[in-house]
Amino acid sequence: MKNLLLIIVLGFTTSLFAGSGGDILRATVMVDKLEYQYSDEKSVSWDTYAYIGYDINKVYIYSEGEKAKDSSSANSENQLVYSRAITPYWDVQIGAAYDKTENSDQTWGVIGVQGLAPYFFEIRAVILVSDDGNIGFRAESEYEALITQKLILTPSIALSAYTKNNEDMAIGSGLSNLKLGARLRYEFVREFAPYVGVEWSKNFSNTDDYSALDEVYATVGLRFWF
Repeated sequence: MKNLLLIIVLGFTTSLFAGSGGDILRATVMVDKLEYQYSDEKSVSWDTYAYIGYDINKVYIYSEGEKAKDSSSANSENQLVYSRAITPYWDVQIGAAYDKTENSDQTWGVIGVQGLAPYFFEIRAVILVSDDGNIGFRAESEYEALITQKLILTPSIALSAYTKNNEDMAIGSGLSNLKLGARLRYEFVREFAPYVGVEWSKNFSNTDDYSALDEVYATVGLRFWF
């Protein structure tokens, strides 16, 4: 894990020198989803990222999670990665991840890709490796369909899978969770858009034994960035 963090630091240092040729240092905070879910647990959920860097080299921080109404703490998945563009539309990423649940936590090494596939599907997929040899795979994709210039429908899919059980983290081997969603937002300005949506989330195999889930629920939230 220390080696991965060292790679992140070295990569970001390289990016500083890469920007000396006229490339502009940029930084953005994107709150892609901050929403209330009308599920059985009445959860508040978020999906955010921030980055700083140049065209080729960047450092990203990702965080997503949820807090149920009656829970004392939130469950979250967090990543710090060095990201390098390998084509005009794709980056490779390497770094560290930290998951937190109410009862436990888990640190991972992470490597992955993110980019824009043909037909403008946004994709991010990562492989995670823990100290105990558990290997995880998480992938998500979404598509922005412009109904008008301001009204945008965004269908999405996300899945996760693991090679080992971790009951403390409530994850089981095999396909763990699948989410299908659709959100309709109205962009008052590009930086600010409220939305409504619907999502189906289901746990599978041992994950479903640890935490049973098969639910469709409505959502209402905000998307903003700066």
